[in-house]
Amino acid sequence: MSKRHNAIDDILNSFEATAVPEEKAGARFLKRSNALSESGEREEKVLRWVDPAQCVMWERHNREYSLLNDQNCADLINSIKAQGRQEFPAIVRRTGEGYEVICGARRHFAISWLRANNYPQFRYLVDVRDLTDEEAFRLSDIENRDREDISDYERARDYARALEAYYGGRQKAMAERLEVSEGWLSRYLQLVKLPDVIIASYASLRDVKEVHARILKPLLTNPKTREAVMNVAGELAMTQEVARAGKGDPVPAAQVLARLKAAVATPKRKRPSASVSRRIIHESGVAMQRKNGKVTLEFDEFLSDESLRAAIDLFLKSRE
Repeated sequence: MSKRHNAIDDILNSFEATAVPEEKAGARFLKRSNALSESGEREEKVLRWVDPAQCVMWERHNREYSLLNDQNCADLINSIKAQGRQEFPAIVRRTGEGYEVICGARRHFAISWLRANNYPQFRYLVDVRDLTDEEAFRLSDIENRDREDISDYERARDYARALEAYYGGRQKAMAERLEVSEGWLSRYLQLVKLPDVIIASYASLRDVKEVHARILKPLLTNPKTREAVMNVAGELAMTQEVARAGKGDPVPAAQVLARLKAAVATPKRKRPSASVSRRIIHESGVAMQRKNGKVTLEFDEFLSDESLRAAIDLFLKSRE
């Protein structure tokens, strides 16, 4: 079992929900019990059904909420409709009169979308926690680290903010807290260092992968190649901007990377065409190819001796 699942199990381990009457404020609660230790000590958890409009995304949430839509959240929307409710609570903390979402942006979008599209009965299930910013960051990272629907760039941007905000710029300390290798963390931090024009050259943030930073880094750090790569990136960025405006198709991520690499690729030297000496136009004659100071003659093995001699004579005359 992965570390992520172990950590999530510590948060929401085998809860059995039973509904209790709504309080005067109108909030509906679910009480759940969470076993904390082998000694039998237990803590009562209270989950709350709320209007998603009462919630805002934590400003340091690692998911770009604006990228969510009914297409990339269709699986979750359909699941909630089929189940009749949201099954797993989002993790939130109090902020003023409402809540700040630490984990559960997709669930928030799905419930909000359903309520706005003829399903007003759905409410947002939340687990209210008292968390520091560093604890909130780690909890959010644990939940989303293995998910494919959060992009490498979103994750990298989150790590870069956290490195300075919580760990004083010390990668080793951050890697230890996240229980990842320092090399693994460093690769993501390199991704967020890519110039803005390189990011804009992709159709979407979700297209930018950690491996792209590894490929492009040596081209961008070399003064001899950086300008050429940046110029091509600028051209691609304009193309992608036009496509986002609905005028043309976006350039796929694979083509973007290929064109950025090709900006500094050494063009292959074309092999010079062979010159042919022949007695008459309808004969294959003798083909002459020069390479590295040497001359190669090629001719059809069935070429007659007369035609071969004539073609070679012509070749010898051409050398004069």
